[in-house]
Amino acid sequence: MGCVTAGATDSIVLVSGDEELLVTRAVAHAIETARAADPGADVREYEGGAVSPGEIAEMTSPSLFGGRRVLVLRNGQDAKKDLTAALLAYAKQPDPDVTLIVTHPGGAKGKALADGLKSAGATVVQAMKLKGNRERVAFVRDEFRRLGGRCTEDAAEALLASVGNDMRELAAACSQLVADTDGRIGADTVARYYRGRAEVSGFTVADAAMVGDVPGALEALRWALHIGVDPVPIADAIADGVRTVARVASAGRGNAYQLASSLGMPAWKIERAQRQGRGWSPEGLVDAMRAAAECNAEVKGGSDDRGYALERAIFAVAAARHGTSSGGPGAGQAATQGARRGGGSR
Repeated sequence: MGCVTAGATDSIVLVSGDEELLVTRAVAHAIETARAADPGADVREYEGGAVSPGEIAEMTSPSLFGGRRVLVLRNGQDAKKDLTAALLAYAKQPDPDVTLIVTHPGGAKGKALADGLKSAGATVVQAMKLKGNRERVAFVRDEFRRLGGRCTEDAAEALLASVGNDMRELAAACSQLVADTDGRIGADTVARYYRGRAEVSGFTVADAAMVGDVPGALEALRWALHIGVDPVPIADAIADGVRTVARVASAGRGNAYQLASSLGMPAWKIERAQRQGRGWSPEGLVDAMRAAAECNAEVKGGSDDRGYALERAIFAVAAARHGTSSGGPGAGQAATQGARRGGGSR
């Protein structure tokens, strides 16, 4: 997550990362800090691949008229060798009346500039894309705190399931929830505001399938596909649902809060998996994992009918739960065909 803590005396700020929202916030924060010291600060922006060393030298040279200047160089990785050399030479003795802000995605391209600025003592603001669900949950909770609110972990999970992983949309959702409530956000609050979207998420399909509610899972699936939900996250949710129940079941009985640390997942998710795990046998979970894996392969491998692959997985998971799966690759197909002949859709 981005940490935008550039202070008023920072002459050089390196924004390192490729998450657009965090980069935008880091640059804006550095500009605001400079303007707090001098409201009339002259702010100019350049592209790393389109500016000459002469232009940079002109902007960073001492001014006869005084006043603070802010130079924003975006996409520093595109800077040519002569510009990189000029910037690194300047960084050794920066002008205290100039704030130089350089953005760099953090990859190998243009690494000499980023490393040189770090060595020169630049303030580094991390703005990397978030990796994994834990970082995204932490971002949501931090965002609510930044806005003056509070958010439970299950509420953050629910918001991610409802809104998705786009950080701009998540930030906007957090802002809206804080504005419309007292700032204390629970899973029930998220459900109330995002019910229409949450009810057609892949997790809803998976939750229904895991408890053997085939009609409910099919209805949620067909509605999700109808409004344009991509099949891939639905397949991932089914696979995640089976894996989670299997992991929690293998851990044995116990208090969810005690198991949370060893399993590396939130207590509420463990409690849900414990409820869903009732009625499952170890053999059934193995069959369900096989069905989920086959579904993922078809959905992500360009199957001609990805919706049909998801329907087949729902029937196969339900059959595995009831101990009627043959375990073969066609176990769900016959059931799906039978349901279609019998008008199984709601």
